[in-house]
Amino acid sequence: MAELNSLEELGEATEVAEVQAPVYVQKIDDQGRAYATGKRKDAVARVWIKPGTGRITINTKDFTEYFARPVLQMILKQPLIAAARDGQFDIVATVAGGGLSGQAGAVRHGLSKALTLYEPNLRGILKKGGFLTRDSRVVERKKYGKAKARRSFQFSKR
Repeated sequence: MAELNSLEELGEATEVAEVQAPVYVQKIDDQGRAYATGKRKDAVARVWIKPGTGRITINTKDFTEYFARPVLQMILKQPLIAAARDGQFDIVATVAGGGLSGQAGAVRHGLSKALTLYEPNLRGILKKGGFLTRDSRVVERKKYGKAKARRSFQFSKR
C-alpha cells in the first residue's frame, strides 16, 4: 500500500477504492439440501430444505401435529409466504430446548437462513421482513435477595 503525504493524495486514494457488496453464493450439500441453524430464547433448530411438495417435518412429526396452535404454524410459515415459496420446499427440522413458542421462532430463523443459502436472491426480501435477525432476548437471571429477576419479597413494616 502506498504512503500518503497530502490530503489530495488521500482524496484520490479513496476514489479509487470502491466498496464492494458481499456476494452471496448458493450453498447446497451432495443431496441437494441447504442447511442452517436457527435460535430463539433457549431453543435451537437445525433446518434442512430441498425442493419438494411442501412437506414440513419437525422432530419426525408433521408440523401441524408438533405445533398444534395455529399461531405457531403461522410463525413457522412466515418466511415461505414472504418469499412466495410456500409449497415448493420440503423442510426437515430438529428442535431442542425451550418451549413451543421459542422453538417455532427458532425454526423460522433457521428456515430463513436456509432459504438464503438455497436462493441468495431472496436475502433482500427476508432481511426486510426481519426474518434473518436473531432475536437475542433471553430470560434475565434470578438475583440473590430477590424473589425473581427483579421482583422483591413482600415488604412488611412490622
